[in-house]
Parts: sequence; structure tokens; C-alpha cells
Amino acid sequence: MSDKKVALITGGTTGIGKAIAHKLAISGYDIALNYYVGDEQAASVVKELEAFNVRVIAIKADVSKYQEVEQMVKEVVTKLGNLNIVVNNAGITDDALILRMQEEQFDRVISTNLKGVWNVCRHVSKVLLKSGYGRIINISSVTGIMGNAGQSNYSAAKAGVIGITKTLARELASRSVTVNAVAPGFIQTQMTDKLPETIINNVLEQIPLKKLGHAEDIANAVAFLASPDASYITGQVISIDGGLAM
Repeated sequence: MSDKKVALITGGTTGIGKAIAHKLAISGYDIALNYYVGDEQAASVVKELEAFNVRVIAIKADVSKYQEVEQMVKEVVTKLGNLNIVVNNAGITDDALILRMQEEQFDRVISTNLKGVWNVCRHVSKVLLKSGYGRIINISSVTGIMGNAGQSNYSAAKAGVIGITKTLARELASRSVTVNAVAPGFIQTQMTDKLPETIINNVLEQIPLKKLGHAEDIANAVAFLASPDASYITGQVISIDGGLAM
């Protein structure tokens, strides 16, 4: 059994999740990647991370499904021997103004982005309390703090993630398990690359630093919160948004 700490990242094979997985692997953590679609992509990321001389597994599971998450956590502990760091990153969007949003759109986003976080926290908490070193880092969003037109479902879910974070920080503190949230702002991704220049310019006007963030900016914060350097930080929401929500 390896004496390295083990990190589970949900939605860990693309975008911000992949950047987090890379950063934690470089930092020496063994990695469990959760994903729901993209078998080939998951296999590719596993190979990339193994180059950092860490153990890596990929587990396909729908975080919105309670029993699938339960099985996933058992598989992580069985295959990697422990679980220390949990990053709840998996999420989806399905935007519409409230007058046009269908009930199914609301339910689907809440199910993945909020219930999914609760499912993971529910099943990892017992393991983390016994692990000797426990960290939960939830990826919220600037929209969970200040709202965003067309995202009543997404904003509600991400605000709920902050509520879960603060509650679990209180519940797990007696065993030195810290629980924090990171709230990304506008981060440059494949999605933003496809947006018209006029929309990007409008976004930049709202950001005091006048630039988009990068996935690595989020990964760096997560790595800090996962480290011993952050042992006295819990129940906090760190906004990484170029000053947007201040």
C-alpha cells in the first residue's frame, strides 16, 4: 500500500477538473478520477497523470445517483487504500430565463450540481474522519454568490453548495477534516473560446482585472486548500474571479 495521500476529483477528466487532477498529481497525490461520459478521454488522462509517478484510476459514475457514488467511494478505498482529499467538481449547465425554463431543466441541474455534491460528501465523510488527514473542497461558482440571469437552476445549486460547505465544516471539524469551497468566476475554457468577441468584451468590462481566469488558477487554490498549509482554514468560500464578486 502506498503512503501517498489519495485524492478523488469528480468530473476530473476535462476542463477545471482535469487541471485540478494534474496539479494534485504533480504534488504527489494518488488520483481517483470520476467521470460520467468519455471513456477514451478518461483513459487518456489516466496515462497523462501516471507520468507523474502516481497511481491513477478512473471510475465512471453518475454523481446524482446515491448508490453509484457509494460504490465509487468503496472502489477508491479498495484500489488505492485510503481517501484523503475530495474535490466536488462535477457539474452541468442548462440555461434559460425563468419564464422559459422547464421543470426538467431545473431538476437536472439541481440533481447533478447540488444533490451530487451531497451524495459524495455523504459517502466520503466517514472515510475521511478515519483517514487521519481529510479535506473536502467543493467547487461552487461566482453565480452562487451574486446570481446570473438565465441560471436560476445553476445559481441555486451553487449557492446550495456553499451551504453544504459551511455546514459540513462545522460537523467534521472535531476530527480536523476541513471543508471549503472555491467559487470560480469566468474561466477560459473550450466553451468560452466559442463565444462571440462582443460577449467576451462585455464580460471583461465587469471584471476589475479585465481578463478571464484559467483552469490552473482554480487548481492552484485547490492544491493549497488540500495541503497542510491550509490546516486552519475551514468553512470558507474563496472567490477566484478577478474581483467580479467583491
